[in-house]
Amino acid sequence: MESVANCTIAATITPATAGESPATAGEPDCCSASHKTDYHGLQWALDELDRIAPGVPLLALGQTIFWDEPMKAGLAKFALERGRRFVAGIHDTDYFAKIPSGEHRKGMFTALPHNDGSTRGLWSAAGEFSALFGSETVVTREILKQAGLKIDRLEQADPNFLDEATEAWGWRGIVSLDERPPVTAEIPAQALAKELCKTLNWALDTSIELTAGQSREAARKVADEIHTKLCDLLDLPGKTAACVYRAMLPAMYSLVAGENLAIETAQTTELLRFNRSTASLPRFELLRFFVNQETRAEAKAAYDRAIATASGIYELDKFGTGAIPFDLVVPGKGRGTIRLGKRGVVINTPKPIFFHLSKPLESVQELAALIEDRLGDRCVLVGKAVTLIGMLSREFAFVFHEGASSYVTSSAKLHEELSGLNGGCFHTYPIVRIQYATWDSLAQVKAWLKLPPELKRPFGTDDLCAPSFAARWKSVAEEQQEVLTKLGSLRRPIDLIRYLDEKVGGAWREVANEYLSIHSRLEHVRDEVDSARSERKALYAHLDELKGKHQNVQKQMGDHFRAEIFEQQATQSALARREAFKARLTEIESEMRSVKSQLHRALHTQAAAAQTGEAVDAHDRRRQLELEAEMKRLRMIREAVQATKGLQNANRRPGAWWIPMVSPDGAWFHEINRTATCRLEHLC
Repeated sequence: MESVANCTIAATITPATAGESPATAGEPDCCSASHKTDYHGLQWALDELDRIAPGVPLLALGQTIFWDEPMKAGLAKFALERGRRFVAGIHDTDYFAKIPSGEHRKGMFTALPHNDGSTRGLWSAAGEFSALFGSETVVTREILKQAGLKIDRLEQADPNFLDEATEAWGWRGIVSLDERPPVTAEIPAQALAKELCKTLNWALDTSIELTAGQSREAARKVADEIHTKLCDLLDLPGKTAACVYRAMLPAMYSLVAGENLAIETAQTTELLRFNRSTASLPRFELLRFFVNQETRAEAKAAYDRAIATASGIYELDKFGTGAIPFDLVVPGKGRGTIRLGKRGVVINTPKPIFFHLSKPLESVQELAALIEDRLGDRCVLVGKAVTLIGMLSREFAFVFHEGASSYVTSSAKLHEELSGLNGGCFHTYPIVRIQYATWDSLAQVKAWLKLPPELKRPFGTDDLCAPSFAARWKSVAEEQQEVLTKLGSLRRPIDLIRYLDEKVGGAWREVANEYLSIHSRLEHVRDEVDSARSERKALYAHLDELKGKHQNVQKQMGDHFRAEIFEQQATQSALARREAFKARLTEIESEMRSVKSQLHRALHTQAAAAQTGEAVDAHDRRRQLELEAEMKRLRMIREAVQATKGLQNANRRPGAWWIPMVSPDGAWFHEINRTATCRLEHLC
């Protein structure tokens, strides 16, 4: 991580000045009556910021440059025209994504798709790519079940079918194969270069194939520009992956905007560097609640209450005694939770670091001095997800896309909880939330598109012009949602096959006819089987009746023996009666043997009827047709999910480089930002 200090390939923003409130900026309004505003245009957001946060820089912080972050170039352009600073940052203090399962190989990386099978739970942020129209939309097992898919039947045919069936279309994410992945700031660019270039090329090439006519040549030029810029930076010696990403930021923003944008760049390893000279910056004010002895216990309790309903966030006790919601990134030693006690400090790096205290810490400055004296002045103090937002919102107005950073709700709860503690309300600047009409904006674009396989049937064509896609995508989504609902109601195979005949046509008419023919032939077999089954049922009833009679005669014979023969001088009449009992038992036993013989013949007849070559072949063929229908159902589910949830997700957070690839004249970019809406979201 030492090389982070040498990221000179892009403009820098130093911790000592980055985000310090300008002299013209007053304190932000606190605890406003409404935490969220209504949606308005991008210029409205800047007008509001001029009113409540004049001069405060905007901060767009992301982990990768190849997804939606550079879409913020529109807001950046408007802000710069007004003289407001716009800082694009790389969040390089988070861990690189880890492989969900499989063999670990230190220092190695690989790109994976996301599915609900072998890569279930996959998370990738510093190396994710979406091809045009693609998104990280997994067709989950639950979606398949709701749409009526017979998962067990398909698994019997192919035990590994779930990976391909549930895979998110058009998405790849790079993960570390290390058992303990490093933070992004510590990854040498050369270690990631091969997989990064390969995955980028996959995304670019896939997207080029989805353009047509003159648009394809323009798309290829944009792809070459992106690829060349990345390769040139990766070839520079001694750089980290985060440095390369940072150096790409101005180029990507300018490429998307179609003009040079004078944005500033940053990394969290700089923004949150923690030492004596930076400890007094406003960004570390939130930390004081958790360091000060008078407020620490209540602040920690407030944090646990704030995350109580959040998913995937742990209470502080899970990190060990004394844990606070902040981590320390130590050059060469990794990242670990900070734990504070009265007599010592522990940093939960992979190999824990211990400090002895002569007296309990009382201030942020004391903690900074301790860390600088023991570990140097290049350590980075970063809040866990919920506290990181509050740290940087003290000096920046965050820019988030709608749906990004699910932790904001918990952050707002934490700030409400802390507002009554020592020092009163904790001041923060609002978050700017942007919402795009990406696909609707294609109405102004002169380009032709080739639809991916998952969208061809829903749209009813392979190729269409951009305005037609803009006009149809919402109605197609509505239709496909109805398809999902209908598929979920088709539980019987014959109902599914009839639906496919009606909606898909083609060979499914023949399938339906063949299925009904097989069904008819098997009806005759079923009649024979049912007849044999009915005969067997009657024979079993008769056999039970005979067994009852046999037991009754045995009882009568026993009673007679004890009453008239046992220990007595039996009369001829008594002996004759005993012989009559024996004869009756013999008669019943003979009839029972006859019934059992009939049962055996009936069972053979039933089995023979069900196992004739014709019947077996018919059953096998019927199962084949049912499996074909289920496979078609699966295909239709995947198409429907991509045309609904998939396109909606891509509409909300598109890959920024799609825009110049499809519309190099800037028409799409201009329309997206003309129609974009945003709101302000306050933490307190």
